[in-house]
Amino acid sequence: MVLGATVQRCRVHFMRNALTCVGKKDRPIATAALRTAFDQDTFQASKEHWAKLIDAFTPRHEKLAELMRRAEEGFLVYKSLLKEHQATDQRGGIFPHKAAAIRLIGALMLEQRDEWAITRRYMTLEIVVDIRGTTSMESAKIAVL
Repeated sequence: MVLGATVQRCRVHFMRNALTCVGKKDRPIATAALRTAFDQDTFQASKEHWAKLIDAFTPRHEKLAELMRRAEEGFLVYKSLLKEHQATDQRGGIFPHKAAAIRLIGALMLEQRDEWAITRRYMTLEIVVDIRGTTSMESAKIAVL
């Protein structure tokens, strides 16, 4: 925590890590159980439910229980926020806003333009030399520019 700021751990990445701690046949149950911690109405209810899940997983899935113990502080942070700030549906994808996507697309277009300008010339210097009938590559460069 820096200057009172908190960090919310990504649910998707946590779930991926959590599911590696249980066998394939137990993954659907573990997924459903972990999701119930997010469905609680308050931060306190989520913490209490999280603790119950840890207790439930400990006998059979100690690795998962330990992961949950370590992740608890950064995993339920959003529940401590005001209700209107608890948006967890991140369907926007990897870009936080439209401008970020436009910057990436622009950068890719510039990169492609540079590649095209260097490697895909319609007229190479050799062709200009042949067309102009000059013998010097230097005079061909001037003609291209």
